[in-house]
Amino acid sequence: MKGRPKVVRILGTRGVPAAHGGFETFAEYLACYLVARGWRVIVYCQEQGGGPIYEDKWNGVDRVRIPIDTEGPRGTVIFDWKCVKHAAQHRDLCLTLGYNTAIFCAALRIRKIPNLINMDGIEWKRRKWGAIAKTWFYLNDWAGCWLGNHLIADHPEIKRHLSTRVSPKKITTIPYGADLIDEAGAELVTRYGLEPGKYLTLIARAEPENSVREVVSGFSRKVRGMKLAVLGNYDTNRNPYHRAVRDSAGREVSFLGAIYDKAVVSALRFHSLAYVHGHQVGGTNPSLVEAMGAGNAILAHDNPFNRWVIGDSARFFSSSDQFSEHLEYMLSNPATVTSMRTAMRARHAEFFTWDQVLSQYEALLTAWQKDS
Repeated sequence: MKGRPKVVRILGTRGVPAAHGGFETFAEYLACYLVARGWRVIVYCQEQGGGPIYEDKWNGVDRVRIPIDTEGPRGTVIFDWKCVKHAAQHRDLCLTLGYNTAIFCAALRIRKIPNLINMDGIEWKRRKWGAIAKTWFYLNDWAGCWLGNHLIADHPEIKRHLSTRVSPKKITTIPYGADLIDEAGAELVTRYGLEPGKYLTLIARAEPENSVREVVSGFSRKVRGMKLAVLGNYDTNRNPYHRAVRDSAGREVSFLGAIYDKAVVSALRFHSLAYVHGHQVGGTNPSLVEAMGAGNAILAHDNPFNRWVIGDSARFFSSSDQFSEHLEYMLSNPATVTSMRTAMRARHAEFFTWDQVLSQYEALLTAWQKDS
């Protein structure tokens, strides 16, 4: 109907403003983008503690704030159920980010409330999960395919996976976006003992599937005359893999811990000689796209996920030996690094700016708004 209000409810994240990762960052960007374009956007937000559900506004975004007094994964499951239960009381178009509790979306389907689901990565294939968790994710992967009115894949490989379960016509591929970073204060990196242009950056959870040990050991095989800055938490007392990574590190590896300050992380990327991306599974990884936006030369694990995102202008490795060889070549050929940086900026500008990504989401949401 002409003049019908444009409304969408965003579920599946901890809320806005972003403080917890890629999906929250995306939700923040999308919500603000849509509000600026005349949409009413309602985002469900998880609060720590007890008490009733309440609502407020942030930067023009309506927030439904749901207190949860249970911590950890169980608390997240409870939060997701309360979000779906609340959304089911209305008739608004829903966008669910992630499928980890997709079974709850049955409540929306029963009430014929249109629900688009971003299916994220293939979580049940990750080695870090035990049998029970893998089974839960596997079943919810199927549930999301069945219960979502339409699916969003952030990578062609994810669409290929989903197409084994539903018709490709039910899936739209829209990647992740990132800001262009064309300046950053050098003092934000020198405080960590790093010299601009004289270090590599690695940002990843310390897990085997992220190739952290291969990168650290490959880097540490010889004196490089530069540093490898590793971001993330490492509990060497309780986690054998964390301990193995630290034990394989030479003197030029700097473990900076977990850093959540966006300005600092952006500066670390911007001033690094290159970005190292060891992720072996997943779709369009936010950290990889953000490295492209910073104009980083990239050394990445060789797999279809990474190759589609960064194209042919990066260098790819599958082992510590290959990583060491590629790094040695790059350090000996500064002109190659310069051309890699230029190519990454060009690819980001062509495919992965926020305006491109968010406009595709709005077009999809608009089509479903009209049909609902």
